[in-house]
Amino acid sequence: MADRVMIFDTTLRDGEQSPGCSMNVEEKLRMARQLERLEVDVMEAGFPVASQGDFEAVKRIAGTVERVTVAALCRAVAQDIDRGWEAIRDAKHPRIHVFIATSDIHLVHKLKRTRAEVLHDTITAVAHARSLCRDVEFSCEDASRTDIAYLCEVIEAALGAGATVINLPDTVGYAVPEEYGAMFREVRARVPALGKAVLSAHCHNDLGLAVANTLAAVANGVRQVECTVNGIGERAGNAALEEIAVAIRTRRERLGVFCAVNTEEIYRSSRLLSTLTGMAVQRNKAVVGANAFAHEAGIHQDGILKSAITYEIMTPQSVGIKHSTLVLGKHSGRHALKQRYAELGYALTKEELDRAYAEFTHLADQKKEIVDEELIALLDVGVEANAEDYHLLGLHVSTGTSIRPTATIELQKGGRKFVDSATGDGPVDAACKAIERITGMSGELTEYSLKAVSSGVDAVGEAFVRVVFDGIQYNGRAVSTDVIAGSVKAYLEAMNRAVRSRRRKDERENAVHAAAPAEEVRSS
Repeated sequence: MADRVMIFDTTLRDGEQSPGCSMNVEEKLRMARQLERLEVDVMEAGFPVASQGDFEAVKRIAGTVERVTVAALCRAVAQDIDRGWEAIRDAKHPRIHVFIATSDIHLVHKLKRTRAEVLHDTITAVAHARSLCRDVEFSCEDASRTDIAYLCEVIEAALGAGATVINLPDTVGYAVPEEYGAMFREVRARVPALGKAVLSAHCHNDLGLAVANTLAAVANGVRQVECTVNGIGERAGNAALEEIAVAIRTRRERLGVFCAVNTEEIYRSSRLLSTLTGMAVQRNKAVVGANAFAHEAGIHQDGILKSAITYEIMTPQSVGIKHSTLVLGKHSGRHALKQRYAELGYALTKEELDRAYAEFTHLADQKKEIVDEELIALLDVGVEANAEDYHLLGLHVSTGTSIRPTATIELQKGGRKFVDSATGDGPVDAACKAIERITGMSGELTEYSLKAVSSGVDAVGEAFVRVVFDGIQYNGRAVSTDVIAGSVKAYLEAMNRAVRSRRRKDERENAVHAAAPAEEVRSS
């Protein structure tokens, strides 16, 4: 049967120490309520002796949270422990968390104390904490760089003084999984009394190995893992709660453990923390990043449409995200485009899909992602296009406050190319006049409008024109990230419709004239 791994969340303490991530009392309380919905086992609410604000936040959280153990961090100093207990004493499930550095690096350069003095401080502090609270966690700061024999000596002393949880942190993210796991194997073998306590791991991400080290610790008997939402924390951050919880859930059979986190609250927790701290999650962040369930490559999209399991090892719904996203960009294929049009209510024929896909790939080369409004606009582009139409090959515009706008247009019709230039009242007017010079088609622009069909600095603009040729109104519409090019394409579309109309009229008149002699013969 699988063993339970308890989730110790330190977002409100270690996570808040991340530069720029500090929260006020109300914000910490709001996050604490969400952590309770997330169903973590322990939340470290803060470092009460650090400031009056931190003390008040821990006290408010302790008086509010009901189902989760509330821990207060304290140095191995009586003043810290007393202040910490004062903050959490009203909690339904309080825990005092005492820590002291144990590596020679910290003893020599930071604490300026001997091993014997640290051992004495450990016993004194843990005993004092235990006299106040039944649940006492003790952490050997920088355990991963501590001499193993001395580490075991300190652990035995802490257990003897009443510690119920022993935490061995990789404080500076120095360990690699094999050696971090080996450390836990070694201390368990050397300290039999650990069998009566909970063994905990706390990993930092300086080498990007925090989650891997945490899972290595779990594989070697650790049953409490300390982590933060979005992996925030000192320097490069802590092990990410969402990654650990989902890894345990997804690979439960392999790891042989489970945790009680309500994974469907993961995304909500991530978003709330980002809102409160202003620290956005990177797009490619595992589990909660914007790209975690997004697929752009055509091969991947095709697989997802056939069966999600092909490219998703867990469902987006399992972490609180509504659905996967097929990102329509330059790597997308026809299958994904057709599927998205169907979702938008458009059942396209093969010819319509081919035309839309051609316009889509052209637009996708100009911007990273294409949204629904732009897809709809693409359906109206070039509907009646044929080989006899004029096609825009090139556009060059010179304009400014001190020069007369000039446009040079290059068009293609069939196998022929045409180039001409013109000036105008503005760059669009100049371009339209250049088109008139090439085609000999003079029109009157009666309506012209531009609107954005998406947001952002790379938004696609939709140009609409109504032009009168030969006394008849023709509409043109085009979309482009370049509003001038879009305007020119819209004008050209209207003109092409006029050309086609004129051509059809000429063909009908010619047909009538050709049929006239035969009619005259029959009538005689």
